[in-house]
Amino acid sequence: MKKLVFVFAAILFTSITLNAQKIEMNKVWGGYQFTQDGKNLSLNDMQEIMKSNQEAYDLVQSAKSNKTWGMILGTAGGALVGFPIGTAIGGGDPEWALAGVGAALIVASIPIVKGFNNKTKKAVELYNNDVTSGAYQFNPSFDLNIKGTSLGITMSF
Repeated sequence: MKKLVFVFAAILFTSITLNAQKIEMNKVWGGYQFTQDGKNLSLNDMQEIMKSNQEAYDLVQSAKSNKTWGMILGTAGGALVGFPIGTAIGGGDPEWALAGVGAALIVASIPIVKGFNNKTKKAVELYNNDVTSGAYQFNPSFDLNIKGTSLGITMSF
């Protein structure tokens, strides 16, 4: 009975430990799209997955901060550029100084967004290098064998 409990505990531990999968990066316009097992990953998903690798986790957290600041600056810049253009189209007297400030904010957001892309790419590379090292390459399969009145489990790798 002790052997049976030990075998089931070993199977459970092995299946939990070896569940890690590589994250795939696909280049898209403006950055990368990240997937795992065919499922698109958000930054929150990536944070959850990368908790086991502290360096990759820290990079994803920093990248998330970059994304937030890039979105704030880009959105504010777009609004400041769009408002005078809309005023001009509507026949009013536009404040072109606002458009200049908006353009400056948009330009300032570009390196921040680039930093986001670089950090997420580096985090995925670190995570994937950790996943593909040593222990994660072990991929066993288990079969249930029944012969007469005997019952057994076979592990193949």
